[in-house]
Amino acid sequence: MRQVDQIPPLRKVLSQFRSRGERIAFVPTMGNLHQGHLELVRQAQQRAEQVVVSIFVNPTQFGEGEDFESYPRTLERDARLLREMGVSLLFTPTDTVMYPDRSLETQDTMWVEVGGLSEVLCGASRPGHFSAVATVVSKLFNMVQPDVALFGEKDFQQLLVIHHLVKALDFPVEIVGVPIFREQDGLAMSSRNQYLKATERKRATEIYRLLQWMEQQLESGERDFRGLELSAGKRLQQSDFVLDYLQICNPQTLQQADHGENELVILVAASLGAARLIDNCRVSLR
Repeated sequence: MRQVDQIPPLRKVLSQFRSRGERIAFVPTMGNLHQGHLELVRQAQQRAEQVVVSIFVNPTQFGEGEDFESYPRTLERDARLLREMGVSLLFTPTDTVMYPDRSLETQDTMWVEVGGLSEVLCGASRPGHFSAVATVVSKLFNMVQPDVALFGEKDFQQLLVIHHLVKALDFPVEIVGVPIFREQDGLAMSSRNQYLKATERKRATEIYRLLQWMEQQLESGERDFRGLELSAGKRLQQSDFVLDYLQICNPQTLQQADHGENELVILVAASLGAARLIDNCRVSLR
């Protein structure tokens, strides 16, 4: 596995792949890899001859008071895992490489906005987050120019933003969403799960159990979506979660669904101790 942290050597290796007519798959990450990330790599290996993984903790997508400084950075371990998996190329750019003309103090840079989808749910509580995501993904796509890029469905809103980004800006990249990879007890895998204390870790599975319960209620004929959201939200709060949102939405627009819709996604974000947890569940009603 080659590891580079600058754009010229990255493009040199990529040009060698392309000269051989090889397809390139891309998995962008913020590192601290877990089995969910490695599943993205496995899926990528099925879709291309060469797999490129990036590790970059993007400072612009962390809001004030969020965990940028404490976000776990485990580059040596991550590189070893990727090497063992047979990844072709690891790209580990610095802030200066990604934002050469930007001052972290004055926020001078060019931004990519995906209107509508970016202002709701996580975007409402984390202003500017999805603009930062869209910008860094656009830059990485321009640097790597992959044939296909893979993202986890746990970040459902992010995946939808990227789909719209690629369509709007005509990136020649196939976007693949990979189903949520869960612990044996159902907790969606996340680098932030390690913030959970032992007692919190046991309670964290309540999110998945609640999503399953809501899915069962909907499939049994419940159509009072707002009432179901309220009931489920109260259950989370009674388990000491600080609820950000819990909504039944249209999976294309992320607007709150009404009782006449059959294709739904239940989206939840809640904090437990120091960990902010997100999860979702797609529901197709008859």
